[in-house]
Amino acid sequence: MLGRRGAARGTRVATDDTPSCEEARLLDRIATGDLRAFEDLYRRYHPRLTRFLSHMIHRPQLVEEALNDTMIEVWNKAGAFDGTSKPSTWIFSIAYRKGLKALKGRDEPVEDRHAETRRSLEAGPEQALDRRQVQQRLVEAMGELTPDHRMVVDLTYFHEMGYREIAQIMDCPVDTVKTRMFHARRRLKDKLAGGLSDWL
Repeated sequence: MLGRRGAARGTRVATDDTPSCEEARLLDRIATGDLRAFEDLYRRYHPRLTRFLSHMIHRPQLVEEALNDTMIEVWNKAGAFDGTSKPSTWIFSIAYRKGLKALKGRDEPVEDRHAETRRSLEAGPEQALDRRQVQQRLVEAMGELTPDHRMVVDLTYFHEMGYREIAQIMDCPVDTVKTRMFHARRRLKDKLAGGLSDWL
């Protein structure tokens, strides 16, 4: 169970040990000042948020700053998590806002120097190589999109989130997410050919 916050609002909550339920319990403990729970959550989210913010910001020092700001807010406001969304949605929403703040005042395009070193999901050796190459090409092309379009693509393809969850994270209507994805896919298809047909 999520604990007092989800139950207090009458939210229907799963009682199994899914990652969402485990993370909700961690947030409950963090709200009471449990440092070990925070460290556990931090370890779970550090790689995911690093990738997400790297795609958004493209500057390692700003990525680290936005990531730290995100986790500080998670620590300070864990008690505000009410169970009406998944913990990941709530945490990515915070990261998105911190990323936008880091982007303010930075208009010039910046090369993503870490695109080649990012790991993809493991498969067979040949499949893993193909997947890394596809992801690398996609990340490079994403660098030319606007931040909003880039984030919709990133959350869809790298974090496997649906439009409704992305709309919660970006605090906009689902139709806006769909429109951004439409324009992003059109731009990417203009720049890429061949192996990305299954992705786009």
